[in-house]
Amino acid sequence: MDDPFGSTIERIENHDWRELAAQLDLCGRAVLPALLAPAQCQAIAAAYDDDALYRNRVVMARHGFGRGEYRYFRYPLPDAVQGLREALYPRLAPIASAWNRSMGVVVDYPAGLDEFLARCHGAGQTRPTPLLLRYAQGDYNCLHQDLYGEHVFPLQVAILLSQPGRDFAGGEFVLTEQRLRMQSRVDVVPLNQGDAVVFAVNQRPVRGARGHYRVTMRHGVSRLLDGQRHTLGVIFHDAA
Repeated sequence: MDDPFGSTIERIENHDWRELAAQLDLCGRAVLPALLAPAQCQAIAAAYDDDALYRNRVVMARHGFGRGEYRYFRYPLPDAVQGLREALYPRLAPIASAWNRSMGVVVDYPAGLDEFLARCHGAGQTRPTPLLLRYAQGDYNCLHQDLYGEHVFPLQVAILLSQPGRDFAGGEFVLTEQRLRMQSRVDVVPLNQGDAVVFAVNQRPVRGARGHYRVTMRHGVSRLLDGQRHTLGVIFHDAA
């Protein structure tokens, strides 16, 4: 896949991961701008109707998840999706392990994705979870968490494949944070085509006066006002 801005792997390697970790600690999310080039985004989105790539299709309205639909990739993953999963995981694993230590969770994450997936597969979590989502006018995704079994990697990535203002209107990526004995806080994350947002899957640590405490995160997409929106979701744990 041609990439006029250089390789995606290079962009991942050259990113300021110390700053990204600081943003994750502060907000529970951080953005990697222009992770994918427009041509890459268009090619991934165009593959939505290629049935051979997917193990399952979910129509959200049938399950009360919202409106719209998404498809889980099957193994072997497409090269672009596999490459993103393999390149992002080792950068995020130290952050995930540090979060667990802050929350008193006695789980560390291995340096490589294969070793972590072996842990998942040993527990019966063998179904791949990366997915491609499609929204049309009036569609939305209810607030939720992507938890698929005993083993959960605390961070995941969503990459916007469509351009706001050109391909669609509305459809903002939304996070909520349920703080201890406080009302929920809402965070709307502005994204452009090719931007990736890294965010908490379930809980994250927040420093308080007496040390760290846990807050619960959920994510979703607001109602699409016009057009069509595609998103690639990169989840690192597999499903039971």
